[in-house]
Amino acid sequence: MKIIPLSEGTFTIDHSKLFIPFNPDADDLQQRNRGSLLVEIQPFVIITSKDILLLDTGLGFVNENGILQIHQHLIDHGISPSDVTKVLMSHLHKDHAGGISMKDNILDRYFLSFPSATYYVQQQELDFALEKGLPSYIPEEIEILKDADNVVFIEGNGEIDGYISYELTGAHSPYHQVFTIREDNEIIFFGADDAPQLGQMKNKFIAKYDYDGKKCMELRQEWWKKGQEDHWTFLFYHDVKNPVWKF
Repeated sequence: MKIIPLSEGTFTIDHSKLFIPFNPDADDLQQRNRGSLLVEIQPFVIITSKDILLLDTGLGFVNENGILQIHQHLIDHGISPSDVTKVLMSHLHKDHAGGISMKDNILDRYFLSFPSATYYVQQQELDFALEKGLPSYIPEEIEILKDADNVVFIEGNGEIDGYISYELTGAHSPYHQVFTIREDNEIIFFGADDAPQLGQMKNKFIAKYDYDGKKCMELRQEWWKKGQEDHWTFLFYHDVKNPVWKF
């Protein structure tokens, strides 16, 4: 399997839930609001023998040419957005789900950003996101999922096409899920915000921003142990320096 990180850049975030661009070479983290966290925003593409998988969809920002940033990154790697066959959504927080749809300002409506792909979303996560709303979720960007023909709503744990496993953890957020992809004796694990950075895997870290921080910590320890034993490749969505870590 081929893994391609699609970095959208480095940002700081605090209690305001605003993602503010950060230039590590020029900006001073100490000048940001107290409690600001430094994170990368990094969806992933995985090319398998069956699919071109997209894991989460980023912030949904557009570049100076008006092109969706995640589309441009795919194109830069020789992948047409229409070639993506599956979009696997860990959860619908705005920094993971902003690229789910695009707004046509002339028609004043949203369209799915990957109309040729099948989206996989936890039903309870969508219900919760639409009810909860801002600032963590942006309902107008994800409402389109409700009635789209190419969205598969899943519940709990299960498998997709016999080689992708999903597990509802309810750790970082109430209906967060993680994915394990197995092909040709290779195992790729995407923990999204349950396991966002390499450093959190190696320490007993409990974050106040998690729905169930203790469960997150315990799951990370469990996954890290399994990963060492079975030679997993970990994908870290918010890690500035280590997007991919392989045992």
